[in-house]
Amino acid sequence: MVELPYGRTAYPLELAGRDVTVLTPAPLPPARPLEELLDEALDAPIGAPTLESLPSVRPGARITLIVSDASRAEPRGAFVRALRARLPAVEWTIAIATGTHGPSALEPLGLPSDLGARIINHDGHRSEDLVDLGTTARGTPVRVHRCVVDADLVIATGCIRPHYFAGFGAGVKAIFPGLGEASAIRANHALKTERGARAGIVDGNPCRADLEDAVSRVPTPTFLLDGVCAPDNRVHAAVAGDLRAAFRRGAELARPWFTVRSAPAPVVIASDALPVTASLYQAAKIAAAVAPLVEANGTLVLVAECPDGTGPLAVVNEAIFRIGVLPRLAPGVSIRLVSSLSPQTVADTLLDYAGSVASVLAERRGRVVVVPRASQLIVEGDS
Repeated sequence: MVELPYGRTAYPLELAGRDVTVLTPAPLPPARPLEELLDEALDAPIGAPTLESLPSVRPGARITLIVSDASRAEPRGAFVRALRARLPAVEWTIAIATGTHGPSALEPLGLPSDLGARIINHDGHRSEDLVDLGTTARGTPVRVHRCVVDADLVIATGCIRPHYFAGFGAGVKAIFPGLGEASAIRANHALKTERGARAGIVDGNPCRADLEDAVSRVPTPTFLLDGVCAPDNRVHAAVAGDLRAAFRRGAELARPWFTVRSAPAPVVIASDALPVTASLYQAAKIAAAVAPLVEANGTLVLVAECPDGTGPLAVVNEAIFRIGVLPRLAPGVSIRLVSSLSPQTVADTLLDYAGSVASVLAERRGRVVVVPRASQLIVEGDS
């Protein structure tokens, strides 16, 4: 019996009598206290002076601190506390990096109750809040929330973990796409179709290069504080300093923690935990991650509760699955969705409805690969 992360509860999976490989990364030692990791990173920034000694930091300085929205599990409160302890005499703006998602619910973010800061709950669809900073070399318009330029310093926070086309999350992504215009973000995301736009790849990744080009056009000084997550979803390291240099150090730490290998199989069952399984929009990351493992004419079983529905259907179908997931699959592969969504709802997507994993397994024979935390992994298929 395997219990798959699914959503609000686990999904029990009976695999007796099948040739099964359960793909999980090697365990790491227990994580050290997060506060210690953050303080050590801030004491020894990479490629930058310490935060307190930056020329833009002075009493009364305007600091825009960017945190992720509720679609990511991150220790936002710890980031805020660590940074406020270093800069007690500045004016804080806390900006919620929502990208194309729209304004975020604030309660799930875990921010301190005594913030004493202005809150910007970013909406990338509101043009009146945006400023134009030009166009990248790849043609992406750079439009970001004005709180990025109306500040003396911008501090980006986040957690470095695999991202299926940007290589890894965090780094410059807090600023753009985090505080970007929705249509500009989608222009960047179209690069997911290019070679190199894959999980685990930083240098040589056209999507990541375009994001870094975009953020290089921000005139405000910047600083990074990122946690480095492991597949257990805990922060095992932290990096601070220059947006590019510190991020790369963190990505190098994370890469071996997340990398797994397996021979392809005719049936691949993949799942993950909330918030990735909250909607089909997010759960697409699961399918993209395990695409190298599915044999031609095989079946990918995507196990995601999707209690929040599909997300914006046209975007999910065309901008995510059509260009970001399906081209990664071998010819003839079908995706079967096991979720709480109705057959009618799934019929409007590019996936096929499945009432249960057992019903799919009854139809398909052969070896099975199970990937319980798929979006958290860098999956490499053995030929």
